[in-house]
Order: sequence, then structure tokens, then C-alpha cells
Amino acid sequence: MKRLLALALLLPCLAFAQAYPARPVRIIVPYPPGGATDVMARTVAQKLNESWQQAVVVENKPGASGSVGSEIVAKSVPDGYTLLVQGTQHAINLSLYKQLPYDTLRDFVPINYIASAPFLLVLHPSVPANTVAELIAYIKARPGGLNYGSSGVGGGAHLAGEIFKTAAGVPLTHIPYKGAAPAMADLLGGQVTMVFDPIPTSITQVRAGRLKALAITSAKRSALMPELPTVAESGLPGFDVSAWFGLYGPAAMPKDIAIKLNAEVNRILQLPEVKEKFAGLGAESMIMNTDQFALHLRAEIAKFARAIKDSGATAE
Repeated sequence: MKRLLALALLLPCLAFAQAYPARPVRIIVPYPPGGATDVMARTVAQKLNESWQQAVVVENKPGASGSVGSEIVAKSVPDGYTLLVQGTQHAINLSLYKQLPYDTLRDFVPINYIASAPFLLVLHPSVPANTVAELIAYIKARPGGLNYGSSGVGGGAHLAGEIFKTAAGVPLTHIPYKGAAPAMADLLGGQVTMVFDPIPTSITQVRAGRLKALAITSAKRSALMPELPTVAESGLPGFDVSAWFGLYGPAAMPKDIAIKLNAEVNRILQLPEVKEKFAGLGAESMIMNTDQFALHLRAEIAKFARAIKDSGATAE
């Protein structure tokens, strides 16, 4: 009798998931068009459109390091028809802002880990270091240490530098810029001596000999630069900092819809053309179920919270 009752309660949910999506789905990207988050969201949306034969529309809602668009999703009807694609900033903002208009953990359902894109540890050629160990020794030997640039306070590139500073025990001074392009321009000009930069924007300069890449910040080597060691294998074990991207829904979204979405997006992530598209962004997809992604989000929140506390970074 209990089994029959449980089945009776489950059947409407199963029917709801099977019917989903019955109307257009919108994916909020909380950044301007053209960036990595936007490209990944549109790539996934196009493939969902093809498989569902249902419109999946990407809407850009930039502002406040992604929190403007994220709030829209957090406060939307939790029926699976309004979703969010966010980057690493989703894990950072909880500690970076004293107040957010939502709770990062309570107000979202983590659905899919989409991809990760590591940073390169890049130096101006004038720095006489060719390994991470040599760089650490060089910094320690200099009064005041070195400076490093980033695209702005509280971004992944800034916090990668802070985590490196703590792990290596070296004095580093952060120089924030309004975007990655001016930071890179000043690195090329020698005004700053190092940056943690996404592969696609620095690989050309490295291969032209204008910059020097020492290591990659992810736990494993990148297929784009397999000759480059990781920071972890270069003397700082456990070092693992990457930009990563995920798909979320609002809290109270039906679990069966989240599971259906997870399965479909994971199928899409394994398509050769999607892998190739992401590789152009310096990113690799990774397959996780909803529970694994939720654990990843919590771990990243904790990691960046420590880095923000150590650096004193704030967006306010």
C-alpha cells in the first residue's frame, strides 16, 4: 500500500519532467555579450534548442559582478523556465560583497558544471625566473617583493594571485585594472611584472616571446599547452585555481527537472563540436551530477572566502 501511495505521489512529478520544456526557456547571463560565460551559455542553449525543438533564449543582464542577473533568477518562478549561467564569480561574490540581494547557497539549485578555464602564471621577460621555484626565490630576495596586475578587485585572476601569495609565502602587491586588456598592456610594457591570465588572451604573446609563461593554475595540465607544468607540480602541492562556469536554477525548482537538465547538458558537453568551441576559450568541459556540482560550489566558496579574507578585498 505504501509503495502504491509513493508511486501515486511520484507520477505527477515524472509527468511534469517528461513534459518539460513545454514553452520557451530563458537563460540569464549576468555579463555583457561576447565573453566566455556568454559564449558557453549560447553554445549550450543552441544545442538544447536543437534537441528539444523548443526555443532557449539567452538574455544578458550585466551589473555588479554578475549579481544583477543572478538576482533575477533567484527571484524567478522556480519552474525550470528561467535559468542562470554564471562563472566563478558566483562563488566569490558571497564573500566579496557585504550584502547580496540573494543567498548564493539557499536561493539556487546547482544543475551543471559546464567547464573550467585555468589561468597562466605569466611574467614580463625581464624577470630572471624560468620556473615557479625560481620565481618564489626571486620574489623573496627582493625588498617589497613584486607587483602583479589583474582585471579588477575580487575577480578570479586577482584571487589566484592572493592564493599564490599565501601558498608561496611571498610579498606581492596587487595592481587592479579596469579589465584584462589594460592589465595585459601594462604587463607587456613592464609596468607590472606578472599576471594570472586566461590562456586565450596570453598564449599568442607567450609564443611570440613577448611574455614568459611559467605554469598553469589548474590541478592538471592543459591540452592547449601540455608542455607547461602546473603550479601544484612546480612546488606548491594542492594549488588549484581556475575560472569555471555552471548552470543554476532558482531554489525550489523541481528536482526531477534539474536531473533532466543535468543529463541533457552533460550529453551536450561531450559533443565534439562543443568541446572544440570551448577549447577555443581555453576551457574544458567536466561531467558532474547535480550533487557533485553542489559540493564543488561549496568548496569553491570556502576557498575564495579564505583568499578574500587574507587579501582584505571588498567590492564596496
